[in-house]
Amino acid sequence: MFASDPVFPPRRRFIAAALSLSGLLSTARAAAPRPVRLGVDAEFGLDNSTSAQAIELGMRAAIAEINAAGGVLRGRPLQMVTKDHRSIPARGIRNIQEFAAMPDLVAVFGGRFSPVIIEELPTLRETHLLFMAPWSSADIIVDNNMRPNYVYRLSLRDSLAMPKLLQTAHRRGLDRIGLLLTNTSWGRSNAQAATRAAEKLPALKLVGTSWYNWRDTSLVDNYQHLRAAGAQAIVLVANDDEAAILVREVAALPQAQRLPILSHWGVTGGDFATLAGPALQQVDLTVIQTFSFFRADPARVQRFLASAAQVSKVRRIEDIKSPVGAAQAYDLTHLLALAIDRAGSTDRKAVRDALEHLGTYRGLVKTYAPPFAPGRHEALGADELLLARYRADGVLVPAGD
Repeated sequence: MFASDPVFPPRRRFIAAALSLSGLLSTARAAAPRPVRLGVDAEFGLDNSTSAQAIELGMRAAIAEINAAGGVLRGRPLQMVTKDHRSIPARGIRNIQEFAAMPDLVAVFGGRFSPVIIEELPTLRETHLLFMAPWSSADIIVDNNMRPNYVYRLSLRDSLAMPKLLQTAHRRGLDRIGLLLTNTSWGRSNAQAATRAAEKLPALKLVGTSWYNWRDTSLVDNYQHLRAAGAQAIVLVANDDEAAILVREVAALPQAQRLPILSHWGVTGGDFATLAGPALQQVDLTVIQTFSFFRADPARVQRFLASAAQVSKVRRIEDIKSPVGAAQAYDLTHLLALAIDRAGSTDRKAVRDALEHLGTYRGLVKTYAPPFAPGRHEALGADELLLARYRADGVLVPAGD
């Protein structure tokens, strides 16, 4: 019509067409459903860390599946918002405050470091921000005395980890145990859990506890102190960097002085195998896990890999770094989406309540029947625990014990 109408010179025809197109775009934007946001508050910028990236991978794979199936709340897509606390509590507290103020943000997923989350608990209590824990293990994160409790965990907890590690040592005939622990709230949580667990194993004795500080450049003196106290094995609570130092130092000792090390899973949150190097194959080290892709349902694994391939370079199980973080965040995202639909809104209190009343869900890590309940905000239990070892190529695989 514009081309044949003399009333509209070329410039006016262009302006009119532009205005018409602008109006159409505005209408389309207005009609597009608002995304439902999920936050991630984790250690993305920490050197050599892979835990935050694993959690992000699991969430993105789940979000791709959920959005492809229509999203939540009859067509609203899920959208991830990430913030980096670099393992610094003050940054984490600021992140939580900013997340709490975001419209349409339903929940925040935390990262690996329990001490950061413990410091964030008062802010979570004040804001009533729904917090999902796919990695951190300190008991107090869920046992936080909040009424109602806005924290849900699909992960290991220290009061499960320590009994499993001590029972494994006992089955191996290693009944004199030295505890080598990080001097943080996470280390103290494990010290308490180990003491309680040892009381139930009369044949087992904790011969001593040695504490080290974050960023210590040597742990061999701590180790030798425990060995001198009569330890037959070391139960280690450490992250990847300090653990790699210990492994290299133990591998340099005479063979007779190399004690078996049974480790908490903080070592799996970074590039531990690379940091430890060839020394890792010279030390008897096992690490606790809640899940292994090598033991999971093959159909579920293939579904995860197909979704992960859409959002990352992951193509094989061996490509997945920090595998528990990816698997647990994946299941937790699916469970949260079910709760959002059950709640019928993005209201955090409604979603919190809905999480306590989900039905059976067949996930990647396990079949949850149900995942949570009033008074129980832990999705995993002792039945999911296993020990794993690092292969020569750095891949974590189930151990024989």
